[in-house]
Amino acid sequence: MRIIEASAVHAAVRQMILAANRVLGDDVYAALKSSMESETSASGREVLRQLLENADLAASGGLALCQDTGAAVFFVEMGEDVRLGGGSLQHVLNSAMAQAYEEGCLRKSMCHPLTRCNTGDNRPAIVHTELVEGDRLTIRYMAKGGGSENMSRCTMLTPAQGWQGIKEFVVRRMAEAGPNPCPPTIVGVGIGGTFDLAPALAKRALFRRLDDVHPDAEVAAMETELLDALNALGIGPMGLGGRTTCLAVKIALHPCHIASLPVAVNVQCHSARHREVIL
Repeated sequence: MRIIEASAVHAAVRQMILAANRVLGDDVYAALKSSMESETSASGREVLRQLLENADLAASGGLALCQDTGAAVFFVEMGEDVRLGGGSLQHVLNSAMAQAYEEGCLRKSMCHPLTRCNTGDNRPAIVHTELVEGDRLTIRYMAKGGGSENMSRCTMLTPAQGWQGIKEFVVRRMAEAGPNPCPPTIVGVGIGGTFDLAPALAKRALFRRLDDVHPDAEVAAMETELLDALNALGIGPMGLGGRTTCLAVKIALHPCHIASLPVAVNVQCHSARHREVIL
């Protein structure tokens, strides 16, 4: 049994959160730059230029990429041969997150769902934990803003609707979302599992690099087909028109019940803030 000290996890998570909120991922930066070069709309090109400038200023000045620093979402893979020493994982994640949000001047957005009273320190974090083989602890963090999260949806299709039904649902959802999720977006699609698992699949898919290719050729073709369909909507950067409505579509599949076809769309804005640490 390998022991990882809670203090080491705390320090790593704190630094990961600050970096994610200040420095745009190189894959997203490259996608924005490439899109600016191919965008046919003058207003679209100007928006993309401003997004790149914003990323440069945030990185050089230690500033938040976006004022909505979101709910703190963690996906944790904990090896069966590892345990935390000196504290519980849930406590450490929340403590490190609260400290990072305070030190980094990151907006605290969490509140009571009915009274709307702010919790004051962005707690509690949303934590998904999975036990895996081995003695490593992998922690993935995502700052999930309200604008993009509000545009996410889950539905239960019939098996007979198949791929065509899935495509129609995703395209209709993003057409209805319009400029609200601050396009260009990144769209995670969870297919299969159960009603509760499909949204988690969609959100987990957003951790993939934009420039990767799904190992299953059929799924990779589905991602490309959806990306082309979304960009054909003409919503464009920040909804001002153009061909750059979506930077990437990422699909995650899971076996499901013979009578079900759960599908979820989790939308990410252009400020795709996430990081990973392995201990």
